[in-house]
Order: sequence, then structure tokens, then C-alpha cells
Amino acid sequence: MNQPWGPRMYQYDQYDQTIVDERVAQYSDQVRRRLSGELSEEEFRPLRLQNGLYYQRHAYMHRIAIPYGNLRSDQLRMLATIAREHDRGYGHFSTRSNIQYNWIKLEETPEILRKLASVQMHGIQTSGNCIRNITADQFAGVAPDEVIDPRPWAEILRQWSTFHPEFAWLPRKFKIAVSGSKEDRAAVQIHDLGVYLEHNEKGEVVASILAGGGLGRTPIVGAIIKRDLPWQHLLTYCEAVLRVYNRYGRRDNMYKARIKILVKALSPAKFAEQVEEEWQHLKDGPSTLTQEELDRVSQYFVPPAYEKLADTDTSYEKHLLENRAFARWVERNVRPHRVPGYASVTISLKPRDIAPGDATDVQMDAVAGWADEYSFGQIRVSHEQNLILADVKKRDLFALWEKAKTQGFATANIGLLTDIIACPGGDFCSLANAKSIPIALAIQERFDNLDFVYDLGDLTFNISGCINACGHHHVGNIGVLGVDKDGSEWYQVTLGGEQGTGANGARLGRVIGPSFSAEEMPDVVQKVVDTFVEHRIDGERFIDTYDRIGITPFKERVYASRQPAHA
Repeated sequence: MNQPWGPRMYQYDQYDQTIVDERVAQYSDQVRRRLSGELSEEEFRPLRLQNGLYYQRHAYMHRIAIPYGNLRSDQLRMLATIAREHDRGYGHFSTRSNIQYNWIKLEETPEILRKLASVQMHGIQTSGNCIRNITADQFAGVAPDEVIDPRPWAEILRQWSTFHPEFAWLPRKFKIAVSGSKEDRAAVQIHDLGVYLEHNEKGEVVASILAGGGLGRTPIVGAIIKRDLPWQHLLTYCEAVLRVYNRYGRRDNMYKARIKILVKALSPAKFAEQVEEEWQHLKDGPSTLTQEELDRVSQYFVPPAYEKLADTDTSYEKHLLENRAFARWVERNVRPHRVPGYASVTISLKPRDIAPGDATDVQMDAVAGWADEYSFGQIRVSHEQNLILADVKKRDLFALWEKAKTQGFATANIGLLTDIIACPGGDFCSLANAKSIPIALAIQERFDNLDFVYDLGDLTFNISGCINACGHHHVGNIGVLGVDKDGSEWYQVTLGGEQGTGANGARLGRVIGPSFSAEEMPDVVQKVVDTFVEHRIDGERFIDTYDRIGITPFKERVYASRQPAHA
């Protein structure tokens, strides 16, 4: 059968499949021994973590890798099947472009991995002190501002890092992001290692390498440590970075073990010197990339068989004029495409009363069907916890919108206040200090007037349930962090964070003052928004108004009528 995705996504070769199948068999025996008592929980823990299995507050959580956020329709259908047969009918798409299942039984995990292996998926290196899932731009290959498609490079990094024996036990987890566009949609600057791809003056592909970015307990924006790195040396240079980190990263204190602490302690310049010295032992060695290897991987990312279309379509334009709701959805959820007559659609997983990033088995099956019908059988996952159909004909947008409405997936809120990024928080995660989901739902309920939210324009709202910052709260225009205060759940608010786009780098939000109770949070956010509306000039974005007036007016409004006992 000729599958709709054809040669347009990476597909396992016999070596890939053998490795994954052997891992499933190995893990199945490990589970058998754990259930029989041959292995203690202490002995089993590192084995299950190597396959993405955590124990959370109420049950096991299984995290499945979605490399650089790319899925085929058959893979999404399998994810729906697992949600239906092994969970409570839904999955959670995370800020790492992975999917998590929160209600898993240990004895069923080998079967879950077998099902995943049948569609070339796994849970390998989604946990532990290793190189985690490589992430990239959700609009890779189709964005008009793209200079270089990052997916072949992300795939090369994935293959290099998977089961790399030297980096299986790093001081701490290690995250890599790759971007090849003018606008950074992959949040490269807040990763342990970031790669910006571009062309030099000769038209050759080169990379700028960043190191030491990350959020969590000590949020830091990554620094460029190497410019104009020839593409042939991408792996050898990255290997040098990891060797320096592996050698000198702290192992005595897990809170100071990330590479960002090492880079900060040494200074980016000194760290770069050490990497350069290490690189001299690796440069031009076996890991040097060749054109043959680049071609081998790149063949899986050739453009699909686009039709030759006019950039405008009469029926599409007619629907835009006659249907205000559709026109609004197009403005917020549909992006330009580099091929005339096509567009990229972001399917919002943020309708009211649903935890951000959650999708049911029925919804996942539906999206897989839409992908087959409208987008060459492919789906993307963004770190903002939404799904993307990257290659939709403009003439099909209205039909897709009508179908999305039937599944609650047509909310026109991408980039708006209710397009909330949130971790699972204290409802599930054993590390969390406070719940994230109820706060997100309360904000959705408070700002349920889509006309008002739409008029506010671009405004990001991120929430994390603990200092690990899985919700990326530091880079939200409005950020919320759950904190523990004498056994109670409280919430710290930051303003002015930004992921960073174009020439503007990422930046971290500032704490506005003492924390708030859960009951106070909707009013707090309302006062922040009211301050923005009051001071906004000529349709400014929230971040522009914040830059112009500073944090003080927001603080004064929020704390003006607050009782001292809550401070």
C-alpha cells in the first residue's frame, strides 16, 4: 500500500527496528522480574526510566518520544489506541513535543512498547540523565522565513545521540533544539545546547552553537559559544560540548548539575575555550559528517507532491468574507506557507474546560484522519502543546475548520491569553508544589469572551507547578509558578518574559511580589490585563506596553486592595 506520507518523514531502517524491538524484549523481561520480586523497586527504577516510565502521585506515567515533533497519521492512531486501551482515554502533549500517559499499569507497559515499536516509536531517552528528545520548529520545511530545513539535522543528532555510550550517564538531563528560520519558534535559547542554522557569505550551511540555556531553579538564557561552524563538524563540536560537560558538570548536587551552572561558573567565553580545546581531539574524526550521510537522511524530508495552485482561491475568499468566526480562526490559527495555494494550520488543544495539551483518543483519531485527507498524512506537535497540519490547501481550510469544530479543536486562540502552556502540575506530578491545571482552567473560565481575548492580541500565559519549570513560566509574558508555603499551594507571578523572536533574544520574566492563593489568581490576572488595556497605545502587544511602562503600574494595581495577611 502506498502510504500518504511516502518518503517525506524519517522511517526506520532494519537497524533502527532491530534496536527498538530488542529494547522491548529486554524491558519486558525486566518488568517480569520486577513483578515477580526478583528486582526491587530501587533496582528497577533506572531500568524503567530508560524507557520513559515514571511513577507519579497516583499511577505510572509513560512518556513517549516524538522526535522533533513529527508524527505520521498511523503513529497518531496508535497513540489514540494506547490512550483508549491502556489509559483513561486521553494523552497529554508536553512542552518537549512528547506525549505522556498519566494512568498506566506497570504490567501493561511492555505491550505498550510493543505497539509503539510496530509504528516506529518508543520511550527511549525520554527520561534520565541523557540526551533527551531533539526538538525543532513545528513549521519546518514549510515556513516562508525558513533558511534551512532543520529536520535532517535534528534527525542526524537523534541518531548520533541515541544509545551514545559516552553520554548515557550525564550529570543531568540534556536538551537540544534546532532552528533554521529567521524567527525562533523552537525556543533554542532556553536549551542546554541550541543550534541555529544559516548560510555564510559563500552560501554554505553553517551553524551557531549556543550552550548553557535552561529554565528551572536557575533560569539562564543560552550564550553563543561558536559561530560559523561548518556543517560537517556539527556532531564533533556537539560531542566536544558534551565531553566538557560530562567531565566538569557537578554530580554532587542535582540542583547544580545542569550545564547552565557550569557555563555560568566558568563564563561562556571560558567554557567555549575548553570546548575548542576538546574539539581539537575530535575534529575531522569518525563523527565528521559527509555529503553522503547528509543526503541519506535528507531524502526522507523532500517536499511532498504539492499541486500547482493559485495563491488565492475563490471559495476560500468567499468564506472569509461571509463567516466572521472562520475569518478569525484563519487569522489566529492559520499561517502562510512557502508554496502558493497552501497554508499551515495549528489545531488548538486549549478549548475551555480542558487541560492544556490534552487530547482524547477520539480527537487523536480525528486529527489523524484530517492529516490523511488534507496534509499528506503528517502531523506536527509544537512545544506550545498544540498540533499542526502543515500542508493544507487554502481551498480546504473551511472544510477542515468545520470538522475541527466537531471535536472542540477549532478555538481561535493561538498566541492569545487562553493558549495557555501548562505542565500537569500537582494533579499528577510527584515533584510539583502546586496544581497547574485548575489555575489554567480558572483563567480560561475568567476570560471566556473570545472577542475580548482576541482584541488583547498576542499575550502568552505559562504556568509551572514547580521550580523545574516544565511549563516554561519564565518566558511567558505572564508567568505563574506554583510554590509551597507552609504546606499550602501558592502562586508566584512574573511579568515580561518572552521566548524571543527574530533579532530579539529570549528574556526572563520578573517576579512582581509576594505570592497568591489559588482563589486569588483569576483576579490577579484580571488586574494585570486591565492594567495593560488601560495603558495600551495603538494596538500594542502586551510585551510592548510592559516594556514602555515597566512593572510598577502592574504591581500597584495587583497589590492595591490586597489584605496584608496575604502578603
